[in-house]
Amino acid sequence: MSGIDCRFIRNFCIIAHIDHGKSTLADRLLEYTGTVAQRQMKEQLLDNMELERARGITIKARAVAMRLTRDGQTYELNLIDTPGHVDFQYEVSRSLACCEGALLLVDAFQGVEAQTMANAYAAMEHELAIIPVINKIDLKQARPDEVTEEMEHSLGIDPADVQRVSAKAGLGIEQLIDAILRRVPPPEGNPDAPLQAMVFDSHYDEYRGAITYVRIMNGRVRKGQRIQFLRGGTTHEVLELGQFVPHQQARTELHAGQVGYLICNIKSLEQVHIGDTVATVGSQVAPLPGYQQPKRMVYCGLYPSDGQDFTELRDALEKLSINDPSFEFVPESSEALGFGFRCGFLGLLHMEIVQQRLEQEADVDLVQTAPNVTYEVVTKRGQTLEIHRPQEVPDAGEIEEFRQPIVRVNFILPTEYIGPVMKLCQERRGVQQGTEYLSPTRAMVTYDLPLAEVIYDLHDKLKSATRGYGTMDYELVGYFPADLVRMDILVNGNRVDALSVICNRGDADRRGRAVVKKLKTEIDRHMFEVAVQAAIGSRVIARETVPAIRKNVTAKCYGGDITRKRKLWAKQREGKKRMKSIGQVDIPQKAFMAVLTTGDER
Repeated sequence: MSGIDCRFIRNFCIIAHIDHGKSTLADRLLEYTGTVAQRQMKEQLLDNMELERARGITIKARAVAMRLTRDGQTYELNLIDTPGHVDFQYEVSRSLACCEGALLLVDAFQGVEAQTMANAYAAMEHELAIIPVINKIDLKQARPDEVTEEMEHSLGIDPADVQRVSAKAGLGIEQLIDAILRRVPPPEGNPDAPLQAMVFDSHYDEYRGAITYVRIMNGRVRKGQRIQFLRGGTTHEVLELGQFVPHQQARTELHAGQVGYLICNIKSLEQVHIGDTVATVGSQVAPLPGYQQPKRMVYCGLYPSDGQDFTELRDALEKLSINDPSFEFVPESSEALGFGFRCGFLGLLHMEIVQQRLEQEADVDLVQTAPNVTYEVVTKRGQTLEIHRPQEVPDAGEIEEFRQPIVRVNFILPTEYIGPVMKLCQERRGVQQGTEYLSPTRAMVTYDLPLAEVIYDLHDKLKSATRGYGTMDYELVGYFPADLVRMDILVNGNRVDALSVICNRGDADRRGRAVVKKLKTEIDRHMFEVAVQAAIGSRVIARETVPAIRKNVTAKCYGGDITRKRKLWAKQREGKKRMKSIGQVDIPQKAFMAVLTTGDER
């Protein structure tokens, strides 16, 4: 079945906002082309992770090769199913680089949303042939004409090019496939040139090692051939290659234009880099452009709620990192929570997914600290430091410049909610970049915001402010100077590392007061007074006092001289003073978790 001419290959992907029917449309294409028999069909066939099916989102990219005969000619359609969320933007960009066309899928009721715009612009940057598709046209509340108008206004799409389908009911699938064959150009690669292939994803198989997903740009690859990863600098022998149909099916060779997999007995995914270039050992081909290292943007601590589960958590993290090289972890300890791990993620959704997978697959009950972003500090010596947690911030006297990551956020929402969303962004020190009306009832508002303000609760607050109709998408603009400080929490004069935060100097007083107030209600009373303070450097900005448990030592005195009572009170004072100097304050875990939700209260 291999050896098909490049002219009859079509490589395309489906890009859409979450829950617009991407996986369902992929199911219908597999069904129509006969790639999967009806008895083997199930919903979201390409989403083979339990979490993907439960949440209705695509987390890992998948590829599937479909064969179709039209007018006596056999075509190969390679569908690359990409994640839709902004956290996986780099993986999506590599998948787009492997395609010549994209189906831009829009819900007939929801219309153009934030990720629709982001994905469409990404496809335009890669110069893909875009086929606009309106899905769910069979719904009673569908408004295909208005959505077509939105697409025309926001993306410059010709209404005559828009395909109308219902992926669930199977309406319009034949016309859509005709459009793919007609409008997606065939790949331009040369099968006789030296091998040049792009790695766009990988996964780990317990028995076979790393399985690398590749698109052959030029040349051919055969079983037994010696290949090298140009960016990774490693060489391997191809033990097996083939295509996904959608299960793995071995082939004798893959040539220019085809999409498939390579198995090379690679024992760790750390050796496989998404965006890397595969070439024959000794050839002088140039690496394909666009390669980047995974950039972790969000960090948080993960601790077992029961300290005895530390070993199980470590084993679970090691197993998970084998399948997800973009996630990293290092051991750390906290006075409040004991032993745990500091973990780095691509973004908030990535963090949520890892946490859920740990709890479901490893059955470990987790405590998660507040997420924080990566900052940059320029010291007076001229060094630039990456700061992943507040404890790494140097003393204020050593800091020349403190930089924070700024993201450009696109909000798409009904026009009546523009005011509340602008107020929401201004409270978070946002800078407005523009407002664009997609239709008389929908608008896109663009703001530059600090990433730290976005990751806490901006999405939840947006949904509240717009009654669920607003959507957002963001991309990193860069690191910019800001007036930031490290705020420490002192309990009985001792700094509690796990409660330190990096915040804007203007917000520090408010956040400090909120944290110490919350701690006062959560820390149990001791036999001595406990001072809870928020401090920036040596300057205390807020204080609350947990009063001591008092014992009435004069209860046994009935009348008589007051000097007897005074002696007993003095003795009690001395005892409490001595106890305070040697006593330990226990911070219960519930107090620690309550504080984590306080930092962003407004």
